[in-house]
Amino acid sequence: MKSLRAFSVLCLFVFTFFIASSQSSLIPKYEIGVHLGTFIYQGDLTPNDLGAFNTMKPGFAISATRNINSLYAIRFQLLRGSLKGDDATYNDPAWRQQRNFNFKTPVTELSLQVVRNILSLVPNEAGIINFSPYVFGGLSYSFLKIKRNWSQFDYSHFASETAIINGLAEDIDHKVPKGIFSIPIGFGVRYGITEKLSFSLEGTYRILDTDYLDGFSQAANPDKNDHYHTLMAGLIYSFGKRNRLDCPVIKN
Repeated sequence: MKSLRAFSVLCLFVFTFFIASSQSSLIPKYEIGVHLGTFIYQGDLTPNDLGAFNTMKPGFAISATRNINSLYAIRFQLLRGSLKGDDATYNDPAWRQQRNFNFKTPVTELSLQVVRNILSLVPNEAGIINFSPYVFGGLSYSFLKIKRNWSQFDYSHFASETAIINGLAEDIDHKVPKGIFSIPIGFGVRYGITEKLSFSLEGTYRILDTDYLDGFSQAANPDKNDHYHTLMAGLIYSFGKRNRLDCPVIKN
């Protein structure tokens, strides 16, 4: 019985892959994209769990995609932007004005992602706007040049809080990373404008294994890692053979 079930699951997988692969003859093999948007820091220097929207920084990306079939694609992406966080931009809680940490860093990110089209990728047709949502995930590496600043820290205000004073001394001795690996995960939608051109809108959240993206940890919140996310809008150009069978167009 177990062998039969395993065989049935295998047959279902092969059948599904065959159907998806057969549809790949109707979609372009390759896509390139240009994207513009913003980088948003999430970490110790903002009280907003969703990120530091008041210090958002612009960014751009270029992407190259290989469509495997109508459901899956492999995408390589290069992003360039920057991140910034600043305690002084917040009045609540008031102690942020006295702590007054800030940081900034340029970000150059390289990523390789697997894209999953939720409804399957439908070839664009002239005069028809096609809607296609998708999710994606992968692995990325970001090159950083972190500049942190604690020069406006009010030692007298935190004189009774030795954990913060000692934590700052520990942070100062800790080297900031020059690069970090992350796991980017995200959701996007695309609209077909013409047969070869599409508009995309997507958000990407990055899971990091560091609390020193902003240069501070022990003097802030050492129990929670830093993160960042991006919001991007772009144009995607599709090319490559759309129909391997080269079927003639039947006109009425």
